[in-house]
Amino acid sequence: MRRRDRLYAWVRRHPVVPDAVIALGLLLTVVVFSAAAYDPTWAHLTLGAVMCLALVLRRLRPVESFAVLVACGLVQWATGLPLTPADVILLIGLYAVSAYGSRWASRAGLAAGLLGVVLAVTREFSPATDGTQAFIASLLSLSAVVVGAWAMGDVRRVRQAYVAELVERAHQAERERDQRAQLAAAEERARIAREMHDVVAHNLSVIVVQADGGRYAGDQDPQAALDALKTIGDTGRGALSEMRRLLGVLRATDDGDGGTIRPQPGLGSLPELVTSVRQAGLPVELDVTGPPRPLQPGPSLAVYRVIQEALTNALKHAGPAARARVALVFATDRLMARVSDDGRGAGAVDDGLGQGLAGMRERMTMYGGTVTAGPAAGGGWRVELDLPYGEGA
Repeated sequence: MRRRDRLYAWVRRHPVVPDAVIALGLLLTVVVFSAAAYDPTWAHLTLGAVMCLALVLRRLRPVESFAVLVACGLVQWATGLPLTPADVILLIGLYAVSAYGSRWASRAGLAAGLLGVVLAVTREFSPATDGTQAFIASLLSLSAVVVGAWAMGDVRRVRQAYVAELVERAHQAERERDQRAQLAAAEERARIAREMHDVVAHNLSVIVVQADGGRYAGDQDPQAALDALKTIGDTGRGALSEMRRLLGVLRATDDGDGGTIRPQPGLGSLPELVTSVRQAGLPVELDVTGPPRPLQPGPSLAVYRVIQEALTNALKHAGPAARARVALVFATDRLMARVSDDGRGAGAVDDGLGQGLAGMRERMTMYGGTVTAGPAAGGGWRVELDLPYGEGA
């Protein structure tokens, strides 16, 4: 900040100090040094000192300061004291109340100033003795001076209000920017939490199912146990890779090239998902109706995660003899999908700790879709999603 700007900032924080200096200068100039020009009385000097003292608070208390000046002017008019150079302080007070006071105070100050002009002119000039033209000229000239002082203050008040509005807008923009950053961070945390849930829940479910199956089959069929261990290893490595990918999004690499991030899964990855679930022990059929229509990465990932979560739930709760089916329907204006199984359905045991259904609905809501889940009419469980193509197609 430049030295001049620092000085201005200090003056704005301590307005009484410069106003006191101005008041002292006026007191010495128009009251004391010019006394020889008009031979003032002690009443003039007293009123001039009071008016100069009132100017000290012209910015902190503009209405009260101008009220004191008006009272001094009325005393001067009522006592018959002639006009003196000290009366210019009334114009400074009018400027101050117009610049720093409220709108009503500014208008009241203008009315008081014009009233003072009328009182002063009618006392000092008379149309009969001085002439009508001189009387009107004096009235108009003094009125113009009063209106000019008031207009200068009003312009300053409008400018200050405009600057204050700009400052408030800047602060509001900063607050909105911080709020948007916080919302974006919260949304990103929620997205990563959904991704972590989907990745961990699916892969750990496969690992648990394979481990249980391998443990029971170990005594009877050692090869089945080895196959289960192989599936556990492959699934664990896949889960580890997914976790590394998600964590890689959260931190920048030190080599500066951003690292190599594997693309997010989508509709094109459904065959691999179905294959992994089959290897985990749940027979799954994939049926696609209609010409496939590509989606943007966001909606495509959302559909993939919903189907993944539905298959994970079927793998955990449907039972050992259950079968599942994934049906995709590419309609003209929307994508519909159904994941159903013929397992336990409503009789499945649920610990109540899962967040899968809530995550499904959140994902579909983001893109204008819906998800419904519940027991199927003929037994088993079904999950259905409906996603309009919209702008995501």
